[in-house]
Amino acid sequence: MSQSQTTMTDNSTGMSYLDSLPKRIVTVILPLLIFVFVLLFPFYWMAITAVKPNFQLTDYNNYSPLWVVEPTLEHIKYLLFETSYPNWLWNTVYISVAATIISLVTSVFAAYAIERLRFNGSRWVGLGIFLAYLVPPSILFIPLAIMVFGLGIYDTKLALILTYPTFLVPFSTWLLMGYFRSIPFELEECALVDGASRWQILIKVLLPLSVPGLISAGIFSFTLSWNEFIYALTFIQSSENKTVPVGVLTELVRSDVYEWGSLMAGALIGSLPVVILYSFFVDYYVSSMTGAVKE
Repeated sequence: MSQSQTTMTDNSTGMSYLDSLPKRIVTVILPLLIFVFVLLFPFYWMAITAVKPNFQLTDYNNYSPLWVVEPTLEHIKYLLFETSYPNWLWNTVYISVAATIISLVTSVFAAYAIERLRFNGSRWVGLGIFLAYLVPPSILFIPLAIMVFGLGIYDTKLALILTYPTFLVPFSTWLLMGYFRSIPFELEECALVDGASRWQILIKVLLPLSVPGLISAGIFSFTLSWNEFIYALTFIQSSENKTVPVGVLTELVRSDVYEWGSLMAGALIGSLPVVILYSFFVDYYVSSMTGAVKE
């Protein structure tokens, strides 16, 4: 028997335990069910709480906490038409998109300079950018607050658009550095021989090949901006300029009164844009990865 046939037989034998239903349940089906339950149960809980009448939220003796008997849309109606939630949602989208664009543009130039220009100390600069990403926002928001007040942009969307890149740029740069490193230098050298400038190489050679990396950096930057809380709580005061994470917490929680139905509806609706973003780009991301350039 040849070596390839022996390897195939060994692999077939090694996977033969999946032919047994009890073993397949223990090793495949049960772990997947646990994973799906842990992943989706919070969304299920938010959904049923958002459509539960108030009298069912605390009356566990007569109503099951895991099911809805008489669903209602009063909480969603209250959230959308009697609060500033639509404005908070628009503010979050506007700020997240603007901060993501600024961060991506800055990170592309920084990652290209560090990985492709090879200047003295480039590795130390890359290490410094990575270490800057590890600094917690709870330490940075105090000096940033001084700068925000000094620039006169407190309680404006611009305050968040300019401060979010402080933690988005290090992460995006670190991610794109690794992706630029995987692109063969021969492509850039051929372009230089043909007379292309550095700008043309970046725009026409590297960026088209770096689409998966750009998508990854953009998605993560948008998600981090969307869910950010400390800066939005510190730099925004007026209700009309708040984002969803801050607005839901500060406007729908009054002292010891929690409007659970509206809170869960706000959390559920606020999570949908990120879910849609991931779902929309996942196929393109995988197909781009399979078409990566090989050296």
